[in-house]
Amino acid sequence: MTIEQALHTRSESKCELCGATDDLAVFPVPPSADDSVDQSVLLCGNCRTQIDNPDQVDPNHWRCLNDSMWSQVPAVQVLAWRMLNRLRGEGWPQDLLDMMYLDDETLSWAQATGDHLADDEVVRHLDSNGVVLEAGDTVTLIKDLNVKGSSLTAKRGTAVRNISLVLDNPEQIEGRVEGQQIVILTQFVKKQK
Repeated sequence: MTIEQALHTRSESKCELCGATDDLAVFPVPPSADDSVDQSVLLCGNCRTQIDNPDQVDPNHWRCLNDSMWSQVPAVQVLAWRMLNRLRGEGWPQDLLDMMYLDDETLSWAQATGDHLADDEVVRHLDSNGVVLEAGDTVTLIKDLNVKGSSLTAKRGTAVRNISLVLDNPEQIEGRVEGQQIVILTQFVKKQK
């Protein structure tokens, strides 16, 4: 069964946010490590357009979140939470956010993109060249690094795959070097294209 077929089955061939039945397509919920069923939702064209283009958001369309925020599917909960945060200036979304509960893992996923923050609050992880780093990226060390508390020296040119971001510190990422999970300062890495 393909991802699309599985999502049609799960959603009964309806948009998982607004319930529309036309122009449905798979939407991977960022930042997704893989485009699996668990990390994707089935959305209509209207919802996809408004999620991808914040300047085209119609707040009244999103009143549907009053129902979809109660979904048992974490990916749907994440998108509902993000849209409610994006619209919280409208007044009514804040009431829904106050009622909404996400477990810790789902809340971390929802907060990972920074959509819930005002532009001046967004924590951006930048490499040595000022390129934005995202969870799952591969970076290259630009300097030999001595790892504190270990005899390991991470050599210049070492590729660190599938990094994770330290959410509360924009100057730190985590990655695995020679089988050891270490914290790396972003000023010493370059994002691979």
